[in-house]
Amino acid sequence: MEYFPVFLDLKQRRCLLVGGGDVATRKGRLLAKAGAVLRVVAPEVSAELRDLVAQQQGELRECEYQSSDLDHCVLVVAATDDEALNAQVSADAKARNLPVNVVDSPALCTYITPAIIDRSPLVIAVSSGGDAPVLARLIRAKLETLIPANYGKLAQLASRWRDRVKARFSDTEGRRRFWEKILQGPAAELTLNGQTDAAETLMAEEIQCDDVTITRGEVYLVGGGPGDPELLTLRALRLMQQADVVLYDRLVSDAVMELVRRDAERIYVGKRRSEHSMEQDNINQLLVDLALQGKRVLRLKGGDPFIFGRGGEEIELLAQHQVPFQVVPGITAASGCAAYAGIPLTHRDYAQSVRFVTGHLKSDNANLQWPELAMPGQTLVFYMGLVGLRDICETLVSHGRAATTPVALVEKGTTPQQRVLVADLASIADLVDAQEVHAPTLVIVGEVVLLHRQLHWFNPSP
Repeated sequence: MEYFPVFLDLKQRRCLLVGGGDVATRKGRLLAKAGAVLRVVAPEVSAELRDLVAQQQGELRECEYQSSDLDHCVLVVAATDDEALNAQVSADAKARNLPVNVVDSPALCTYITPAIIDRSPLVIAVSSGGDAPVLARLIRAKLETLIPANYGKLAQLASRWRDRVKARFSDTEGRRRFWEKILQGPAAELTLNGQTDAAETLMAEEIQCDDVTITRGEVYLVGGGPGDPELLTLRALRLMQQADVVLYDRLVSDAVMELVRRDAERIYVGKRRSEHSMEQDNINQLLVDLALQGKRVLRLKGGDPFIFGRGGEEIELLAQHQVPFQVVPGITAASGCAAYAGIPLTHRDYAQSVRFVTGHLKSDNANLQWPELAMPGQTLVFYMGLVGLRDICETLVSHGRAATTPVALVEKGTTPQQRVLVADLASIADLVDAQEVHAPTLVIVGEVVLLHRQLHWFNPSP
């Protein structure tokens, strides 16, 4: 290692900051966040840095730097645009064996400031040794998306129970197994969801168990979005990475499935029209059975689980069996596909409301309120409308919607294979028949479709 990573306790300890501009202010924010008492030395000091010094009850010396400014300090930062001054501060600090950092000058530093992911008391530092600070910041940004904000609360939970766990399990191996169970199980999920009281209650139950293996499973009902994996929520990605078994649908894209934990068991339960790999009742029961075996079960659906995803049916049975579950919404196909096609679902000039419609009800019959759907001034979005497209268009026209109403069919929306076909109610079915179109598709009806030609921005690879 080029640098040895160290975390310093700076609470109520004096730190010298030489400089008063924007860079010095950023350094001052970090030092103040760590509880340091600031001594700032510079002829001119920003208003924000002045406030930081006052808040920390520090010292503000509006003058040129002198070596005596190092007196009684434990840490030094030089953040000026004067190279000679920075070098002098570095030399003076080294002469006193004080750790010193000179911004953007690794050769003058005895320590460097890493990119920080702050989930206090959990703190993660990323460093490139000063060689590529932008790369370190990019890596930090990736980690920020993977580590929930409430991980600090999880660390605090562990701290509160540490002594009791140590008393309960005398051997190191027992404690390790217990904490692995807790930090990957329901107590952790409750904490990350902000349910700290429930987590404390569960901890009290778990610590009394003789067997430290996971005895209580959970189901994660997660929306996988319309296809682009970058549209997943942060919580969805976290749960996908920790599930033991995954039940997934046909509409979950391969790119999304690539983000599921590698060693998780995978069970395909997808459906096509009148062709089900597993009946819905059997899926519901399987979720219960797996959870009762202590498994963390991911029920992964395309789009959003509560919008034509039968998510409500599945969690009803879980609730009846008192199986813990959580629901993570996803970007539904209507929002995702319309956005990637450059079609706003509402627009003050064209549509003041939007309706999401399915032709597949529980009885597999389309029993829709067609007179209402044919009213102008609204956008209609039909899920699973490819097979019945001609009937949908003819029925809307027969109930009064103009045959010239624009229609778009979005095929495999948000993916590299996306294709958008645009016509009107009178001609869209013929256009689709002349093409080789495959599900999943989404049908958008309304004047907002006119904006596609002007607003489309997503250009997938051929």
